[in-house]
Amino acid sequence: MGKGTDKLYITHSEWASENAYSASAGSGIGKGDASGASFKRLPFNFCAVSLQPFSHPVCTAGGTIFDITHILPWLKRHGTNPVTGEPLKSSELIKLHFAKNDEGEMVDPVTFKVFTDNTHIVALRNTGNVFAWDTVERLNIKAKMWRDLVNDEEFSRKDIITLQDLQNIDTRNLSSFKYLQDGVSTLTEEQKKDRSDPARNVNKAALGNAAAVLKAEEAKPPTPKVATDSNKNRTLSAAKPSPSTVAKPSKPSPSPNPSKPLPYNAAQHTTGKAAASFTSTGLTPHTSNERALLTDEEYLLKPRRVKHKGYVRIQTSLGELNLELVPEFAPRAVWNFVHLAKKGYYKDVTFHRSIRNFMLQGGDPTGTGKGGSSIWGKNFKDEFDGPLGHDARGVLSMANKGKDTNGSQFFITYRPAKHLDRKHTVFGRVVGGMDTLSRIENIAVGEGDRPVTDVVMQEVVVFLDPFEEARKERREQDEKEVEQEEVRKMGGREDDRTTWTGKRLRDEAGKGALGAGAGAGGAGIGKYLAAARGAEGRDGGVVVEEWEGAEEPVRKKVKAGAGFGNFDSW
Repeated sequence: MGKGTDKLYITHSEWASENAYSASAGSGIGKGDASGASFKRLPFNFCAVSLQPFSHPVCTAGGTIFDITHILPWLKRHGTNPVTGEPLKSSELIKLHFAKNDEGEMVDPVTFKVFTDNTHIVALRNTGNVFAWDTVERLNIKAKMWRDLVNDEEFSRKDIITLQDLQNIDTRNLSSFKYLQDGVSTLTEEQKKDRSDPARNVNKAALGNAAAVLKAEEAKPPTPKVATDSNKNRTLSAAKPSPSTVAKPSKPSPSPNPSKPLPYNAAQHTTGKAAASFTSTGLTPHTSNERALLTDEEYLLKPRRVKHKGYVRIQTSLGELNLELVPEFAPRAVWNFVHLAKKGYYKDVTFHRSIRNFMLQGGDPTGTGKGGSSIWGKNFKDEFDGPLGHDARGVLSMANKGKDTNGSQFFITYRPAKHLDRKHTVFGRVVGGMDTLSRIENIAVGEGDRPVTDVVMQEVVVFLDPFEEARKERREQDEKEVEQEEVRKMGGREDDRTTWTGKRLRDEAGKGALGAGAGAGGAGIGKYLAAARGAEGRDGGVVVEEWEGAEEPVRKKVKAGAGFGNFDSW
């Protein structure tokens, strides 16, 4: 009964071993492969951006399927493949043609076999027709007949693109998608606006009779804020009852959940206080979900947020090198370089490595090429989202020891080095001092490619900090918003109170168009005019003419009919 023995029982070690077998295996049966614990598979008929069934499918050369209506807005904003993060152009997309049966299911156009999540599916690059791999293998590859089975166009083996392969299902693993790992939103501005509207997020079909109330609210026309017709002023004043018979309207009660403007540095996630207080009695109860606020550094280090370019000068022992920094595509690398330079980290540091026709490397205070630390005291991640590459002489890039091991060391290329793309983070280029770079390149080197004559960075001066410029813009924008709010509270500017016809708007306090001198309690000219106007009725936000209009004819009083009348005065 035991493993390899004649014992009539199973020992504890045999029962608990990881390679135990049989239906009653021990604890080892519950140990799965930790590497695939987070595996989430995307169905073959789903778009990799919207994560919804596609209607107009296209694919990349690697076999990733998108819906054309969702991938084009992404490419306009980012210009990269959302799954892998590699650069992608709309011209590289291949339109796919799926054959369907009468039930609307996607099938192989030759065998009419229905595609499922377990079917090996391929497409042809030149035609876009989609087949099952079994069909292509049997009728094209083995038969050596390299023509499309649908439209008879020629193709080669390189034109076969694998869309789904059970032997390589990692390509459909949602947990490996780069935009999901980075938490980047794929919604357009219209979709964000629709989702933020509470009325659009209600399932009216499940409300029953209450749905009629919402439909009635939506059918109401918007109420005009300002009356622009001068006749409307006369009509309102003529139809207005006496003040004694009109009850004063009560002030509207404040909304229990007023909509606050979203801060500029609001994160995509909430603070979690509502969930934490709901599950723990030791926390103060929170009944509303509030967005978490990003710190100033976290907000500025988002890619494509800071558009300003930075400028730095490296004063070396052989001349000056002027650098242009690009924080739009490599914000962390630029932040690290600028703050280390301001800190004086690079002062009197030598360029410890120079390879002619390749690159110049420095930034290690120890001068050995094995030291240096970032401004955060630890390594930071690579940044490959932008279009920057090692495509010219004078490209400024981060040196590393492997993936996501950036510190303080950097290098400047002597010539294009495309083989370094997507291995080292490019964050700037040399815009001045190419003659200095040539002098450094021509210095003889010794063991370990170290220059025989030390090339020292005597000083690194930051002329323009792009992050300070972004902060300055934010402060100016905040001050402008505060100023606009103050002007709005004061009733607006003179231009805001005058229409294009020359008419002026009466302010909310009931003062006339004559200004503060005509106040009700003032002793200036026009005080009686203001008092008469106040007696007629105070309408905030009504257009008042600057010229005197014709007097209205006296209307005859209509005698009340026989009856008891009303009892308002009782």
